[in-house]
Amino acid sequence: MHLIDGNQIATALIAELKAEVATFTGRKPCLTLVRVGDDPASVSYVKKKEKTAAEIGVTSRIILPPVTITQAELFALIDGLNADPTVDGILVQSPLPKHLDEVAVFRRVSPAKDVDGFNTLNLGKVAQEDDTGFVSCTPAGIMELLARSGTDLKGKHVVVLGRSLIVGKPIALLALQKRAGANATVTICHSGTTNLPALTRQADVLIAAIGRPEFVTADMVKPGAIVIDVGINRVPDATKKTGYRLTGDVHFPTVAPLCAMITPVPGGVGPMTVALLMKNTVKAFHLRAAP
Repeated sequence: MHLIDGNQIATALIAELKAEVATFTGRKPCLTLVRVGDDPASVSYVKKKEKTAAEIGVTSRIILPPVTITQAELFALIDGLNADPTVDGILVQSPLPKHLDEVAVFRRVSPAKDVDGFNTLNLGKVAQEDDTGFVSCTPAGIMELLARSGTDLKGKHVVVLGRSLIVGKPIALLALQKRAGANATVTICHSGTTNLPALTRQADVLIAAIGRPEFVTADMVKPGAIVIDVGINRVPDATKKTGYRLTGDVHFPTVAPLCAMITPVPGGVGPMTVALLMKNTVKAFHLRAAP
């Protein structure tokens, strides 16, 4: 079993971006992060994004509207950022408070600055295999992990567990694409799927993004499969100082020995998501600078 080290691969990608940004004269790429409320995971993610941006040489701006902000006020804030010529990328941190319509907020971000890849137009560009769009960071990170681990999906059966807009649907579209590294046969499973283990056992590559801790067990995995665990779940653990431990959607102790390759949690897909956000921000800078 080979462990796919997301930290190591993300570090290599960040070093490449840092070297590229160092060659830019004048204004550096600028990423604006909007965080509404104090969800602990969101606070931690935004800090990580800010730190990584600084490391690369990307300017980051953090905007912290009050948790009481209305939909109209948040739209006005996004409209201002869309119109600001010094802002290349905009990320509205998910999840948003319940009174805000998250999909409508994602749609409000200009497609040209939507470095999170959630705008309807950018999702459509993934379906059309149009490289001028932005691919959402976690699916793009998974493809990068697979490519840099020497995995070509051509002819392989990829089974995706989960159908979210953030991971499940876009990763299925990316794996299907008619291009180098992709060309997979893809099955998408979800909460409505019957006889789930029979389908997951067919997977050459199993991508678990179902949001349920340690849901994937050894009986669901074919020996020799590659397993990508997208889940980040906090489960109570009295032995930890924090009172919880982080675990993925895969029961790592029993599944890992079966696998050819597997991502750990933490230290697998997570670091790649942040690295790809930076890659998208640099891409947005180039696209906006182009005549």
